[in-house]
Amino acid sequence: MTARDLLDLVWIVVALPLAGSLILLFFGRRIGEPRAGWLATGLMALAFVWSLVMLAAMLSLPGDARSNTVTLFTWLPAGNLDVPMGFLADQLSVTWLLFVTGVGSAIHLYSIGYMGGDPRYSRFFSYMNLFVAAMLVLVLGSSFLVTFLGWEGVGLASYLLVSFWFERDRAAVAGKKAFITNRVGDFGLMLAMFLIVSTLGSLDYAAMDAGAGGIAHSTVTAIALLILLGCIGKSAQIPLHVWLPDAMEGPTPVSALIHAATMVTAGVFLVARAHPFFEASGDAMTVVAWVGASTALLAGTVALLQVDVKRVLAYSTVSQLGYMFLALGVGAYTSAVFFVLCHAFYKGTLFLGAGTVIHGSEDNQDIRTMGRYRRYLPLTGLAFVVAWLAIAGVPPFAGFWAKDDVIGDAFYSGGYALWIVGLSAALFTGLYMTREVLLVFFGNERFRAGQDAPVHEEDITVSPTVDYGTPPAPARLHDAPKEGSRHMVVAALILATGAAIGGLMNLPFEPLEFLTHWLDPVFEGVAEPHPSSFVQGLSLEVLAAIIALCGVGISFFTYRRGLENLDEDPIDRKLGPVARLFGHAWYLDDTVSTVVAGPGRRAANWLTYVVDAKVIDGAVNGVGWLFVQAGTQLRRVQTGYVRQYALGIVLGLVALLLYALVRAGVS
Repeated sequence: MTARDLLDLVWIVVALPLAGSLILLFFGRRIGEPRAGWLATGLMALAFVWSLVMLAAMLSLPGDARSNTVTLFTWLPAGNLDVPMGFLADQLSVTWLLFVTGVGSAIHLYSIGYMGGDPRYSRFFSYMNLFVAAMLVLVLGSSFLVTFLGWEGVGLASYLLVSFWFERDRAAVAGKKAFITNRVGDFGLMLAMFLIVSTLGSLDYAAMDAGAGGIAHSTVTAIALLILLGCIGKSAQIPLHVWLPDAMEGPTPVSALIHAATMVTAGVFLVARAHPFFEASGDAMTVVAWVGASTALLAGTVALLQVDVKRVLAYSTVSQLGYMFLALGVGAYTSAVFFVLCHAFYKGTLFLGAGTVIHGSEDNQDIRTMGRYRRYLPLTGLAFVVAWLAIAGVPPFAGFWAKDDVIGDAFYSGGYALWIVGLSAALFTGLYMTREVLLVFFGNERFRAGQDAPVHEEDITVSPTVDYGTPPAPARLHDAPKEGSRHMVVAALILATGAAIGGLMNLPFEPLEFLTHWLDPVFEGVAEPHPSSFVQGLSLEVLAAIIALCGVGISFFTYRRGLENLDEDPIDRKLGPVARLFGHAWYLDDTVSTVVAGPGRRAANWLTYVVDAKVIDGAVNGVGWLFVQAGTQLRRVQTGYVRQYALGIVLGLVALLLYALVRAGVS
């Protein structure tokens, strides 16, 4: 079997988790716990193995021949538009296959232990397999429409998983919030596809590569910005980021899968895949860069004051995704992909670690009532510390190489303001992540049941749509936490290893830029930013590392001893009035909710009860009423008397005769 024949079988990667989802959906109860979890995890592992086979097949081909499209069947024949159900295997899609299936397998393994005893155990794994299968369709699609199929699939799966514990009102509301917010972005992506069809006559990526440069500037800019709107929703960028923090209401493995391997990376993928449109526009690239930079900084400030162990990580993800969009906006596509890969390792580790903390401390999520957990969760603490050093940008961990690449690329491209924003966001990353690590794993113990100090402060993490009121301290205090099961620990340590050494994929030295050389054919013709000299590159790397270490140092000296009072945070006290702005996420969520509940609801009511009910329905019903009235009047002439019908015929003939005479006289 040739390499091309193997690449034609790329659909197997999708088929394996999809089969698992269907099997568990229909037969999951019979299979039972834990076999359902092992089945889902085993199929995920097989998908990862087959992704490695795809990688090997691709590596056996010349660098410029590593793109293969396989058509499974004709999906949508509509006039001149023909959309096949096709999968595109190239360097970009195979990169996503590898980390989606690899990281996804580790998260599935973790879930075997985490979800033990849940009454809907098999259904959870069915949804998890479905989530991954949809993401794989998204990245393998050979056209925008096939990608959109997977795009909507991950939206559906995220709704099912975020609201998995739907008996909790907060989970149900969070799932709806995620689903509805993403529909706003998806509307933009649909409009973009309409424009692409009208200009190129096809939704295939091959048509985009060939024709994007010939589209009028205003049109290609509109296409790029509408695609960006979809990506802003899926990847939680400002202003559509508001759904992601509330999505923490789902089980923690779901949070890990969303943040590390699936949904939120979809926007980064699509911008990279659709880069010919963005490159042809230019103006859209600037918008992408500033959306990313502002998101990175804003989310970093918000994460600084969160008290929920998972919401810190949620806002961290929003911030890290901002870096990825910043890289895309300055044309550093390889740096963006590199960041995605490194982020998958350390963010997956952090969420799995947070899940073990919650699982082992009687569902406590308030970091103010933790402290010194390293004594009781030594392996989880080790994995968490490695991931913390990586995300904070401490050398030589993976995050240092990835983040500094992006910050440096902003400088090399001439975006000095973007560079300053990126450095500022790096400082906040060091601050909020060090704060979380110290308050959870180090400092003083604050969780013993004998410590009855209540948390009196007004909760600054309240969400206007999900009630995250401060839990009463006595109810959250507990005995010593317990280490997770071996499945949970092994999965976290696997991902932590990637967080430690993942930077080896693309070290900034010519012979060692493996990922850059691998992706070069995908971004052929794109002039990615580079330093003017080795000294310039090294200087910027060192400066970024110093800024990150400053954030770590400030937070270390602030929280090294933990908290003296549960209701008094030193950072909150030092920031003063600014703390309220940061803690309320700059009031963006509040503003959106106020607009939706006020003018938005009034506009919807007007459209429903006036435009729809009276104008549209009135017009339709009015036409029907006219025909009813006409029929009623016409019915009166149907009397059944022959003499009346004969009179009608005579009068008709007379009228026709008069009409003929008049026409003859005129002519």
